[in-house]
Amino acid sequence: MKLVILSRDGVINRALAGGVQQPDDWAPLPGSLEALARLQREGYRVVVATAQPGVAGGVPQMEMLNRIHVRMLESVRNKGGQVDAVFVCPHSADAGCRCRPPLPGLYQEIAERFKINLSSVPAVCATGDEANAAKAAGAQPVLLGSADRRQAGPAEDFDSLGAFIDSLIAGWGAD
Repeated sequence: MKLVILSRDGVINRALAGGVQQPDDWAPLPGSLEALARLQREGYRVVVATAQPGVAGGVPQMEMLNRIHVRMLESVRNKGGQVDAVFVCPHSADAGCRCRPPLPGLYQEIAERFKINLSSVPAVCATGDEANAAKAAGAQPVLLGSADRRQAGPAEDFDSLGAFIDSLIAGWGAD
């Protein structure tokens, strides 16, 4: 199975300082939806892994988070792509859960659910903590974003999701 794990905020959509609180806050990054459609055409399954600690404090509430994800999924489908699953860590930083990056629990859950070894699976992340969590779970972290983020974690870096997808399809990670 060809699988790609994507973080949500900063990879698929713009990251907001206060977080994406409602569906109208969700806006795709330029080219991200087209990149997801390209993955679909190339036979990849796509999973989104996202930490949403605001849910623990009630902003957004789980029902609103689901509405945000419906908007994301519909936007991806409208461009010809598909997301096979969305995995969420809804816990606050002090909850002590294993699914909040930099701990690997969210990625381990994906591996268990899809019954796949993550050793050749790229995990496209927006933060060093996400990249560290992916690496700890055995995935291949890829970091998008600014220069300071590129130095935050043990990951190969790209300027955009589209640039990474171009590299992936051209044979990224091939021996």
